[in-house]
Amino acid sequence: MAEYNMQELNLPGEDGKRILYPRMKLYGQVDLETITEKIAYASSFTRGDIIGLMQAVTDEIAYQMGQGYSVKIDNLGVFTPALGLRQDRERETGEEGDTKRNAVSICLKDIHFKADKELLYRTARQCHLKRSADKFQRSSQMFSPQERLERAKKYLEKNSFMTQADYCRLTGLLKSAASRELREWIANPESGIDYKGRGTHKIYILRKQ
Repeated sequence: MAEYNMQELNLPGEDGKRILYPRMKLYGQVDLETITEKIAYASSFTRGDIIGLMQAVTDEIAYQMGQGYSVKIDNLGVFTPALGLRQDRERETGEEGDTKRNAVSICLKDIHFKADKELLYRTARQCHLKRSADKFQRSSQMFSPQERLERAKKYLEKNSFMTQADYCRLTGLLKSAASRELREWIANPESGIDYKGRGTHKIYILRKQ
């Protein structure tokens, strides 16, 4: 049985009262080995068959997205490639005379996934909830400052840059608090966080060693 706890939004409601919303409490992460063992036990497929098939499907999804397609898997969802700028590349402003970004400056930044409604339905049928004994907390209190820094650095290890909006999403901080904390990380060389650009074009990157 899954558990949920109530988390408080940083912003109050229109009437000034606090707003709580349910959030599932995750016990950990299940890996492919666990899934293949369960499928192999309940079917005539071996673990090797399942792993080989999963690898083949993953490779083909990657190939098709690399060719410029989104990929829809019925009962699972849609995978869509998303692009971004490589590290140390300035954003293109679109203003006349401004340098335009060529293909060398652009890379795959992320892969977006939208779950199929059938997957949501099947998950909902398996989801039996009870309230956790944990007390609710503000989303910005979910992580300590050091934990927020580590989350940002891990994000930048996989992505060429991070925006302030990305940091808000990663940490639960409001825009003003995120901006203030990012300035603190930049001012501290040991944080490993640096930036490029300014104003609305400012992005955050890993500091070069």
